[in-house]
Amino acid sequence: MGMRLAGKTALVTGSTSNIGRAIAEAFAAEGAHVVVSGRSAARGAEVVEAIRARGGRADFVRAELDGSAAASRALAEEATRVLGGRVDVLVNNAGVYPADSTAATDEKTFDEVYAVNVKAPFFLTAAVAPTMAEAGGGAVINLSSWIARLGISVAALYSSTKGALETLTRSWAAEFGPQGVRVNAISPGAILPSDAEVAAIGAGMMKGTPAGGMGTPDAIASAAVYLASDEASFVHGTVLDVDGGRMGVAVVAA
Repeated sequence: MGMRLAGKTALVTGSTSNIGRAIAEAFAAEGAHVVVSGRSAARGAEVVEAIRARGGRADFVRAELDGSAAASRALAEEATRVLGGRVDVLVNNAGVYPADSTAATDEKTFDEVYAVNVKAPFFLTAAVAPTMAEAGGGAVINLSSWIARLGISVAALYSSTKGALETLTRSWAAEFGPQGVRVNAISPGAILPSDAEVAAIGAGMMKGTPAGGMGTPDAIASAAVYLASDEASFVHGTVLDVDGGRMGVAVVAA
């Protein structure tokens, strides 16, 4: 078990599976006390049990982040209580991805996706960052996506929410950075999911990249550990691409 986050506390939203779970487990392995958060108590308990079995500290707080300020405040308050009075690191990871065309997207879906992907992290950060500042500092890490900056079909709605989150990252860095709160984002490339059909599509998108294939949730978790740690003390307002070179290198499909 490492010590890069020893003595720190962290709240990771959407951390009962995939990237969020990997981040929660990596934080705990590096010494942080982690609040695992999500909608499923059963999956949350499984993550907490796995972390504790390896000697880490973790607790589950159920949250239905529907975009309302009240829901975000409730999570912030309960996580702060569970973590002993402070949150040092906030990871805004929870999100939804409806793959559909613009014409096929109805208003209800549009509002729901923006509520979860933009409004929820907005009001959660509003609830947590000022308290971090009062306590002397902290770190906020937002999860974006490579398709926020490289358009693909059937992703207009989702991509736009991640573009908004990248803009918020820079704005929050300007707002909270002078108060000791670092705000950055991670932009994952195609990451291995549990769904075989989705994995096949993602693998196709990564052909011709330097990595040559999809990444793993652990790769994103490693980047999150860095941004949460004191090693990143001079990093503000950046979007860290962890995408196998998909955005930075010309892709030549085989």
